Amino acid sequence: MSMKEQLEQAKSGFIARVPVEAQSQIFRHIAEQQQSGRVYGLKVGDIAPNFVLTNPLGEQITLYDELIKGPVILTFYRGSWCPYCNIQLRAYQEIMPKIHEYGAQLLAITPQSPDNSLTQKEKEQLTFQVLSDPHGLVAERYHLLFEMPDYLQHTFKHILGRDLTAFNKTDRWILPIPGIYLLDRERVVRFTHANPDFMTRMEPQDLITQLKKL
Repeated sequence: MSMKEQLEQAKSGFIARVPVEAQSQIFRHIAEQQQSGRVYGLKVGDIAPNFVLTNPLGEQITLYDELIKGPVILTFYRGSWCPYCNIQLRAYQEIMPKIHEYGAQLLAITPQSPDNSLTQKEKEQLTFQVLSDPHGLVAERYHLLFEMPDYLQHTFKHILGRDLTAFNKTDRWILPIPGIYLLDRERVVRFTHANPDFMTRMEPQDLITQLKKL
């Protein structure tokens, strides 16, 4: 199946399994973000802020050091508990040979703590860097971070049984808007994609198309 088909299947499963009360609150929040007038993400032409983040092996990765090697694709994702994020990461893993062919690499960034950022199976299968963004500080600098409203915190914790403060090892209820940035070696944002609807993601082939333009 294509990534789009997998995402549609995951959404159908969500609608079939998740209590209606939780569904309505989640879709309410997506609509509020879409209608807020807020522009998420950096703009094309902006200089990407530098960062130093840790991968699951405890190694520190510095963005500007990686850009010396070639273009970098940044993808911000919610966490390993999010099926839509997992579908996206697996789909991007499949195009890693193409990404490398164009001299680029992929860095995935999540607010989850390093020990929660990937399952053991994912650690074995993914060949790109997955970095932990404590307290969402990098997502905030990239204009993607948001605080979850009280009603959504209640939905996640008491209906879905998902305490994000435990996953992220922080006292803040935060998530990033799923976002993509394509950075050239001069640290310039050449393409950006951010959508509050976390159930839709940028197609892998569209990412390659943008990479070809560098």
